[in-house]
Amino acid sequence: MASQEFMKCLQYAAQKHSTQRRKDAQSTPYVNHVINVSTILAVEAGVADEAVLMAALLHDVVEDTDATFGDVENLFGADVCSLVREVTDDKSLEKQERKRIQIKKASKTTSRAKLIKLADKLDNLRDLQVNTPQGWTEERREAYFVWAKQVVDNLRGTNAQLEQQLDQIFRERNLL
Repeated sequence: MASQEFMKCLQYAAQKHSTQRRKDAQSTPYVNHVINVSTILAVEAGVADEAVLMAALLHDVVEDTDATFGDVENLFGADVCSLVREVTDDKSLEKQERKRIQIKKASKTTSRAKLIKLADKLDNLRDLQVNTPQGWTEERREAYFVWAKQVVDNLRGTNAQLEQQLDQIFRERNLL
């Protein structure tokens, strides 16, 4: 059963991402993605660590909304905030540099943050398998799969179930 803290976190994520949409043809509400990431961890990976599940809900909140790390820490504590900080890209950097840093940083993050990254990549790749985002070429879509594999390769040894599911996607794309 979900705790009051978890439900407060879910509501906060929903409120912060309420106006955002994914770039798929259906313009899916963005909050579905963060809920998917937390659900993948709880249901598919067997993660019971509530701080990890809460950080999964918040993994894009500082990067993509007006929320700050201070807000996250004040509302959900230092542990959740630390995890969110580990998985947040620095939006002041150019996109290619952020992607390069994500590959490099992946192996140096804590195992709890690696779980969030694996689930995030799994949800994004599942979506990309069936949807090409609006404005993306097929080349850009394929390049995302290649880049995601580089990130995942630096997260290996974290969770066998998630890694097996990611490897299945990479096999289907001839990346393994």
